[in-house]
Amino acid sequence: MKPRHKRAALIGAGLMVLAVAVGLVLTAFQQNLVFFFTPSQVAANEAPVGRSFRIGGMVEEGSLKRAPDGLTVHFKVTDTAKAIPVTYTGILPDLFKEGKGVVAQGRLGPDGVFTATEVLAKHDENYMPPEAAHAVEQAHKAQKSLKAE
Repeated sequence: MKPRHKRAALIGAGLMVLAVAVGLVLTAFQQNLVFFFTPSQVAANEAPVGRSFRIGGMVEEGSLKRAPDGLTVHFKVTDTAKAIPVTYTGILPDLFKEGKGVVAQGRLGPDGVFTATEVLAKHDENYMPPEAAHAVEQAHKAQKSLKAE
């Protein structure tokens, strides 16, 4: 083999290895990508089916129910326009309360119940995740426009 052919073969092999590495990185990134949806978007069937995503809003007043096992809780997440039932098994954050901001990650079941694998609560009285704050603001605007009609 001529030196020129050896160089071309090495460059080709290097490009193949690089292409495989980029493909693996992009696949891993796609699998770990989690989108945020509001309860109104979930109710409008805009959320992905069979994939993990995040839902955010406020914990609806009077919706928090604890199961006898002590770890499973049922509650509703609302953006004041729509509410989605959520089930979570595990230890909730200390700041988790009705009427407070929450972001839950999990999957939507065929029965319309969101099964959360992780629940995050806001950390102080003034903070709400930007996506959740925007969703609540949009829901308020939508309700005002419906009342005006």
